Order: sequence, then C-alpha cells, then structure tokens
Amino acid sequence: MTYSDFNLSLAQKTFGLKVTQENLFADVQAIAPTEWLQETLARGMSLALISEKARSEFIVAPILLTSREFSQNRFAIYSGQRLDVDASQGLTGECDFILTNTPPLPIIQSPIVTIVEAKKNDIESGEGQCVAQMVGAKIFNEREGNKTEPIFGCVTTGEAWQFLKLEDSTVIFDKRRYYINEVEVILGVWNNIANIYLN
Repeated sequence: MTYSDFNLSLAQKTFGLKVTQENLFADVQAIAPTEWLQETLARGMSLALISEKARSEFIVAPILLTSREFSQNRFAIYSGQRLDVDASQGLTGECDFILTNTPPLPIIQSPIVTIVEAKKNDIESGEGQCVAQMVGAKIFNEREGNKTEPIFGCVTTGEAWQFLKLEDSTVIFDKRRYYINEVEVILGVWNNIANIYLN
C-alpha cells in the first residue's frame, strides 16, 4: 500500500482524522503574475491536457517557481521525490511536489511545509492521496525534531486548485476552489502560505 491507494475516507479512518471546511485564505491579496509566467502558461496550456506529468511541468511547476521567486527563493521545491515514512501505514511513495522551508539540497530536509498533488481528471480523486502525504510529512518533520504545523496541501488539475491544511489531527479543506483564470489569486494564496513559515 502506498499514498496513491488512499481515498479521503480511508485516509480519515486510518489516521483518525477529523475533516472540516473553512475559508483558509479569506483575506488573500492577489499578486500580479510575472510576464514570464503569463507567457509560459499561455504556451503550456494546450500541452498540459496530455497527462498528469504534463500538467505538473507546464502549469504547476511554473506557478510554484514564480511563488518561490516572490518569497525571495526562501523555500525549496522537490519534484517527483519519494517520501517514505512508514510502509506499515502506507505512508510511502512518490510526491509530485514537496516544498520545504530549507535551502535546496540533494535530499529532502525538514521541515516539509507543503505537499502538492497534480491530477489529470478531477480534484476528488487526489484528496485522499494528498492527505496521506500530509500525514507522512508531519511524521517526517516530527522525527527530525521539527514539529512544524500546520502542513498545507494542494490538489490541482492545473485548471482547478483545492487547498488543504493539516493541524493536529484535523484536515481543513478551503471552502473556496481556485481556478487558473485567476492565477493572481493562486499566487496570493502561495504567498500567504510562504509567509506563515518565513516571517
């Protein structure tokens, strides 16, 4: 069993989680996208329809890179790295993107602050996987002596973005879902998340 085997119900039962909804970013301030990001998304959107990997490369990665730039490059982005924490609980496997509040190094460093899961078809199919990865990140941080909370997660199709927050044993879904035609608001959300850890 790996992260990808979890749906939301199974993740909730396995890890004893409470699931709720809130407006996580009610006061988010939109951030104008860079010219580079606008051009990259315009060129990549048609190619992104091909596969989950294409969505990761042509939509998600450029947005994360731009967000990193806005935070003065103060967090690292790991793409396609394994996060093997506890095979007995199914907390093992590859994550599309892991963000850490550390300089980029060849191995993932604690604290992990955000998990991003890219899906081809629908948000709901990735929610359980993302929650399991967030639990894995929390345990990873604790083992490294960094009890970093909250852990944020995001499931995205590239076009739609659903943000989550894991705090203690509660998973909070943002009531609002964000869309690529409001990329300036998505950038604002990422800036909000970064500021929680970087201030």
